[in-house]
Amino acid sequence: MIGKLNGVVDTIGGGEMILDVGGVGYLVQCGSSTLRTLIVGETATLHIETIMRQDMLRLFGFASEEERAWFMRLQDIQGVGPKAAFAVLDALSPGELMNAAALEDKASIARAQGVGPRIAARIAGELKDKPPPLGRALGGFIPGDAAAPVAATLSINAEAVSALVNLGLAQPDAQRAIASAQRELGEDTGLDSLIRTALKDMGR
Repeated sequence: MIGKLNGVVDTIGGGEMILDVGGVGYLVQCGSSTLRTLIVGETATLHIETIMRQDMLRLFGFASEEERAWFMRLQDIQGVGPKAAFAVLDALSPGELMNAAALEDKASIARAQGVGPRIAARIAGELKDKPPPLGRALGGFIPGDAAAPVAATLSINAEAVSALVNLGLAQPDAQRAIASAQRELGEDTGLDSLIRTALKDMGR
């Protein structure tokens, strides 16, 4: 089982790339968001999900562990395969996806290429009350990882939801309020502003 590869980018094609690791070229399937971060001839590190089905072995690569974890979470949903999961993550960052699910914003999810309204509604419904996947790092995100900004956004979101729950709100209501506030303020907003805006919008 391969979980991570570090090597030199040899070739980039449509939906895939070849990573040269010590003279061995690994063919890796990647979404557009990951491929845009790669440059032929330069060193790259990819977080890998290895999937073996019958006589087929495929490697799926991601610029961050968080994207890999969301890729697998999405495929837990009926009707969502690797292609649709890649499309969703190309259209929405993990933070945007979590907010869209909390708000049951099917239209944002349906922006993903090849994802119709029915599958978008199913994704929103399945994800709306669930916490984000933590990935392979024990207890959460890997310090210093390339996805640190995404990790910080998700961490602040979780803290804000927890604060509202401690004030007496139900978990789903708190998630929707924070998602709405974060969409209004942007993913870079601080914890205090996020909580204040959510409470203000709720009339508290």
